[in-house]
Amino acid sequence: MKAAAYTLERPAALAALSARLADGGWGVKPIAGGQSLGAMLNLRLAQPETLLDLDALEELRAVHETPDAVRFGAMVTHAQIEDGNVPDPTRGLMPFVARGIAYRAVRNRGTLGGSLCHADPAADWVNTMPLLGATCLLAGPDGAREVPAADFMVSAFETALGEGELLTAVRVPRRSAATRWAYRKFCRKTGEFANALAACLVDPADGTERMVLGALDGPPRVVEEAGLIARLALDAERARWLEAQDLGLDATRQSMLAEMLRLALRDLETPR
Repeated sequence: MKAAAYTLERPAALAALSARLADGGWGVKPIAGGQSLGAMLNLRLAQPETLLDLDALEELRAVHETPDAVRFGAMVTHAQIEDGNVPDPTRGLMPFVARGIAYRAVRNRGTLGGSLCHADPAADWVNTMPLLGATCLLAGPDGAREVPAADFMVSAFETALGEGELLTAVRVPRRSAATRWAYRKFCRKTGEFANALAACLVDPADGTERMVLGALDGPPRVVEEAGLIARLALDAERARWLEAQDLGLDATRQSMLAEMLRLALRDLETPR
């Protein structure tokens, strides 16, 4: 199939883009890298009257560093993160995740912000940003606001973005040299969306001990509990705990997730 007819506009400034989004309603949509929206257009699952091309907005590509965090513009690509062309505040986690997204052609065009806004439960950044304690920076008709990454995805393919709002950047806290992390996902073949995903992050510098269970039917399950990771090293305890999470998965997906969690916890103890 081919996309339904639409017009393409390239606003020259973020303010103009926000105004156009607010005025256009459901008939006007932004397009970032287009790796998800392009396919939806061709299948006619999405039929906007107007697309707003974000490529021309340099401010959405900007990366700013502070002593405590790195602010990534929403149009930063997976490939830029993979190749180290932008700073890495995560001690290797973000480049590791980026390398496992789809294949190189997709990583060259796909963007951090586009992935988060598409809000596929199995997508990597949807699960990684809550693990990192990141913050989503939004801009819209009523001004700027911040939303914790753990709250940005409301349900499958639905986010906290309001009418006329745009995700402009993601702020990721810097992690200390003592940080340990693990990231495991199960895919039918390399580069596909995950069928099950588990990730862990421990940073003694600020006491962070966080886990994410992802590729669910909605937002990832984010768990923060002191001492939990050590407790889950025991197979019986881990099985009981995972069952108690009541994730609504069938037996096959529950088994996949249990194995990804086991491997992530094992990896966490292996020096990188």
